[in-house]
Amino acid sequence: MKKRGAILSWCFYDWAMSAYNTVIGTFIFSVYFTRGVAESEVVGTAQWGRAVAVSGIAVAVLSPLLGAIADRSGRRKPWLALFTALTVAGTALLWFVRPDPAYVLPCLVLIALTNVAFELANVFYNAMLPALAPPGFTGRVSGWGWGLGYIGGLGCLVLSLFGLVQAENPLFGLIGTEDQANVRATALLVALWYAVFALPLFLVTPDQPSTGIGLGEAVRAGLKSLLDTLRHIRRYGNIVRWLIASALYRDGLNTLFAFGGIYAAGTFGMSFQQIVMFAIALNVASAAGAFGFAWIDDWIGPKRTILGCLVGLIAFGIPLLFAESQAAFWGLALGLGIFVGPAQAAGRTMMAKLSPPAMETEMFGLYALSGRAVSFVGPLALAWATESFESQRAGMATIVLLLVFGLVLLCAVREERTV
Repeated sequence: MKKRGAILSWCFYDWAMSAYNTVIGTFIFSVYFTRGVAESEVVGTAQWGRAVAVSGIAVAVLSPLLGAIADRSGRRKPWLALFTALTVAGTALLWFVRPDPAYVLPCLVLIALTNVAFELANVFYNAMLPALAPPGFTGRVSGWGWGLGYIGGLGCLVLSLFGLVQAENPLFGLIGTEDQANVRATALLVALWYAVFALPLFLVTPDQPSTGIGLGEAVRAGLKSLLDTLRHIRRYGNIVRWLIASALYRDGLNTLFAFGGIYAAGTFGMSFQQIVMFAIALNVASAAGAFGFAWIDDWIGPKRTILGCLVGLIAFGIPLLFAESQAAFWGLALGLGIFVGPAQAAGRTMMAKLSPPAMETEMFGLYALSGRAVSFVGPLALAWATESFESQRAGMATIVLLLVFGLVLLCAVREERTV
């Protein structure tokens, strides 16, 4: 019973953190910045993109190093607590960003800092999985967490939309609509949501025991370990092949989420309300897939699960490019969504399975690094194909190609741990 509580508390951290991605990064606060704070939507989009890109570079540099240091000291929760607190505090401060170009720089600084803290927290959170999950249950625990993440992000989004943004009497009592206070208050809601639902992990879920090494020594040992790993990278050839394959298909999925709404609006003429409903439905389908495939992950292994999901994504993605009606688009997109969640969840399981003992956090840091290293490929390819062929369908076809490349490279990865 105690173990079940520890696992459930760990899974609810996914529920907590997904609110930041969904509300701040994708649907509400990013739109508020481009439309209400920046000089224009075009300028604001570029500014937001640069802030996210800068934070991505910082994550790529810091995540493997901090992961190696944490592996030397043993404990992950102090690091997770630090970066969770920084994310929550920075998100709450976004409340003060008023609809005025004078707030552009403070907003971008906060977004960059909270993105870095958020991504680094995710590294330490994921690294707790191998020791937490009972033997033979890693896939299920990862899938349950990922599924709860979709539901949590969706729940906070719905509460933000109908409790604040579109409400006649917004939440928090004193908040009205002057200076778009009801929209800015979504940052307070996300900060509160993140803090409250992250708390069970720190109270219930056990941490790895401390090695007794001081911080200074852990920094020196971690840096030495990371340099040794990079120097002898051929020793980890199987992991390198996995990192490359997963980076490509993850970039395809990230590009799909980033541009799916734009494609729905431009190609099928969907309104904002329809896009919101589509986003909700897609999140539900992805959560159902993550929960449903969690058992399959443990049954057939994460590699076969990911391969099956990539085949499903490609099988639904190709006809989706030729769909003409909104009904066909909805049906194919929701079918595709079922395979998105388990592909991501099984990727976490695969990284946990391949990580050498006592190097889990460092390896999840490299997992974050590899994803960031190719994160420009999907959006750049989509933009080039869209402009070259003057077609959004051609642009979206590049996502299918990334999934195909990831599938082919994954076939060469062995599902065994490097000792």
